[in-house]
Amino acid sequence: MNIDATHFFSALANDTRRRCLFLVVANEEVCVCEIVEALGIPQPSASKALRGLKDAGLLRDRKEANWNYFRLSDAMPDWASAVVLATVRGLGLSDVHIADQKRFAGLDLRRPGTACQ
Repeated sequence: MNIDATHFFSALANDTRRRCLFLVVANEEVCVCEIVEALGIPQPSASKALRGLKDAGLLRDRKEANWNYFRLSDAMPDWASAVVLATVRGLGLSDVHIADQKRFAGLDLRRPGTACQ
């Protein structure tokens, strides 16, 4: 996969996209509804941020019924993967990202009969 460096770094420059990326990497795969709940942002904002990361080549998605799930792209070149992982490691030291992960961990959206099922 060929990634445009300008597009790639622009995707990382946005705070909401970085917060989404952090949760995706920390949790392997996330649903848009989980991002909405964990970050406390409107669904259109979450979808736009995740789409921006996908368009830049950082994420891939899959659709299941009405829900979209995102995970880190395994087609990124080595340099891009190294930058993403280093960025996420650094974000993991931030109080904002630690709080986001705590809220995410407290979500119970993947139980049978709930929003993401």
